[in-house]
Amino acid sequence: MDFLNTLFLDNPIKSYGIVGGIILLMLLLKRYLSRYIAAVLFRVTRRIWKNLEKKSFTDLVVEPLEWMLLTVIAIFSIDKLNFPSDWHYTVYGHSTEQILDRTGIGVIIIVFTWFLLRIIDFIAGELEKKAVVTADKSDDQLIIFFRDFLKAIIVLLGLLLLIKACLNQPIGNLLTSLSIVGAVLALAARESLENLIASFIIFFDKPFTTGDLLKVQAVTGTVEKIGLRSTRIRTLDKTLVTVPNKQMVDSIVDNWSLRVQRRAEIRLELKPTTTGTETRRCLTDIRTYFENHREQFTNSSVQLTELSASGLVLLVEYFTPPVTIEDFNHLKEEVMFGLKKILEDNQVEWTDKFNWASIPR
Repeated sequence: MDFLNTLFLDNPIKSYGIVGGIILLMLLLKRYLSRYIAAVLFRVTRRIWKNLEKKSFTDLVVEPLEWMLLTVIAIFSIDKLNFPSDWHYTVYGHSTEQILDRTGIGVIIIVFTWFLLRIIDFIAGELEKKAVVTADKSDDQLIIFFRDFLKAIIVLLGLLLLIKACLNQPIGNLLTSLSIVGAVLALAARESLENLIASFIIFFDKPFTTGDLLKVQAVTGTVEKIGLRSTRIRTLDKTLVTVPNKQMVDSIVDNWSLRVQRRAEIRLELKPTTTGTETRRCLTDIRTYFENHREQFTNSSVQLTELSASGLVLLVEYFTPPVTIEDFNHLKEEVMFGLKKILEDNQVEWTDKFNWASIPR
């Protein structure tokens, strides 16, 4: 028993054994304790979200809970020991005891911040499951946006607490200093700040959402992600283009996904030897063709627009519902064959410079 009372670094051996035993016991029980706490948190959260999956919630929060419990118990246990007098040194006006105390508090803040980040991930995941079943795709990206934004805020608050705890700086003075530094950084990073503000404009004004087909400046493609700084667009060539959000707000954005119909225009340039009767018959037959297929078109127009020594021009214009580009191209092909057959049936020829131009809109 005298051995247990032997002093080592100003503490009896017995005290080291108790602290070590508590830490060892916590190592053995941390999994069970963290799962029990996770189960309690799950029951509380279940009152808000009825369809929660217990496994996904537990898997997400158990690991940070384990480390948080172990860290807190270990630090508070070690804190009960007397600080060795032989270890008393001063580093830049701070004693080693103060440095170790603040380091312990800093570790607790880091682990707790990690736990909060996992909670945010879980909440965002549950909201994403609900958003997937809705027809509106804007809420999907909105959840991702605010998840990243809240995580950035949590990390920033964690850094402030770390500075307060580890450097013993008043938060008020620190915020004042940060406001000055922030103003300087805002001027230096003005473009990044403008992109951040533009991201909020995009989310609240909703000129486009994830999954929309856009044409902005020289880029045409599908929106894959709207971030805090930029928007990522998958082009028709399957490349990924990153466009700053400020340009997305300042530029003219043509949202093809919001179109109410598609438009195509075809110019039929007939030879000047085509008689008036043949021309009228072609016009009538083409109009009849569109009339017989009215379920495929929302509107159509067939007119004789030009009459000159070089030939006659029949302008065919038709509109379709907002079908996919594949369906539109297939329908355009059928229209081409239909018009060609009408000209062949009426034995009408087109000029040598004729081009089957079809302009989709």
